[in-house]
Amino acid sequence: MHFKAIIALVDDRKTDSIMEAARAAGATGATVINNARGEGLTRSKTFFGLTLETQRDMLLFLVEEHLARTILEEIGRVGEFDEQPGTGIAFMIDVEDAVGVRHQIEELTTQVEKVL
Repeated sequence: MHFKAIIALVDDRKTDSIMEAARAAGATGATVINNARGEGLTRSKTFFGLTLETQRDMLLFLVEEHLARTILEEIGRVGEFDEQPGTGIAFMIDVEDAVGVRHQIEELTTQVEKVL
């Protein structure tokens, strides 16, 4: 079985809804890293030296390759990433190998067979 890693940087208010959407699309779980910070095309606004920005979470998904594109698109749709700048970003990369996922392979096999 081959995997992709999906990394999403999201507004922390949307983390739960994005996680639910990713699960519905076939993700079996994720690691959430709170309090990430980023900067896009324009710098964050400041007020008396304090940066005014929304809090970000980093979501790390390890997903089966046949489900990856659907999950990525669902993350983007629910997060409204293409609606306006600064709402979030998600991307996926190839995973050469993974350990610790043997217990998920049976469930993933069933899901992938339905897709194919």
